[in-house]
Amino acid sequence: MFTLTSIKGIGRHLVNIICKKADVDMNKRASELTAAELDNLMVVVANHRQFKISYWFLNRKKDGKYSQVVSNALDMKMRDDLERLKKIRNHHGLRHYWGLRVHGQHTKTTSHKRRTVGVSKKH
Repeated sequence: MFTLTSIKGIGRHLVNIICKKADVDMNKRASELTAAELDNLMVVVANHRQFKISYWFLNRKKDGKYSQVVSNALDMKMRDDLERLKKIRNHHGLRHYWGLRVHGQHTKTTSHKRRTVGVSKKH
């Protein structure tokens, strides 16, 4: 059932909960699922509150709505959030704009982006 993890916004732990709530066998392959089981899975993903999935499993907790955003909607939300941060000139948004590390990593010597912020050598 870990085929569901290929959907952006759904992780392994959420897949376990979804399968248990939809009464789908975890050992089945995705190609072996019936149409009714697929419908049950989609209903559980769409209506997480009806199935009493804990709010801390969801990926949009800080909006105050506790929602689960998947696939293209997740990309759009992330892009909108970053654009909002850039617009208000937030440090987090500016680091994204400049293409630098955002979460406090050291940038003097180690970086996959090969952008140095540290001291440059004298020639």
